[in-house]
Amino acid sequence: QVQLVESGGGLMQAGGSLRLSCAGSGRTFRFYAMAWFRQAPGKEREFVATITQTGGSTTYADSVKGRFTISRDNAENTVYLQMNNLKPEDTAVYYCAAGPLLNTVVAGFKYWGQGTQVTVSS
Repeated sequence: QVQLVESGGGLMQAGGSLRLSCAGSGRTFRFYAMAWFRQAPGKEREFVATITQTGGSTTYADSVKGRFTISRDNAENTVYLQMNNLKPEDTAVYYCAAGPLLNTVVAGFKYWGQGTQVTVSS
């Protein structure tokens, strides 16, 4: 089991950058693939990015490819999401998630954080 806590959200102007962090508890963090999802008001939760247990492979949603970068530090039990060139449509609550395999769907992840709000103004 792993508990996840996100941080780093906030208000940013379009074109700016933010880095989200997700701290995991326990000694099993390195055994999980990790991902970031987001949910805007009135919309379903959508996939953003995912990374394998070792960090050797990543996958991104088309909407963030080239702007966002997912990374992890297993020594620190932390996964990051570097978000550059932010757009108003990136406004959402961002969630990190842990699961057994690299995946792009909500059902593929068992453990979730509580979310952190990102708001991008135009």
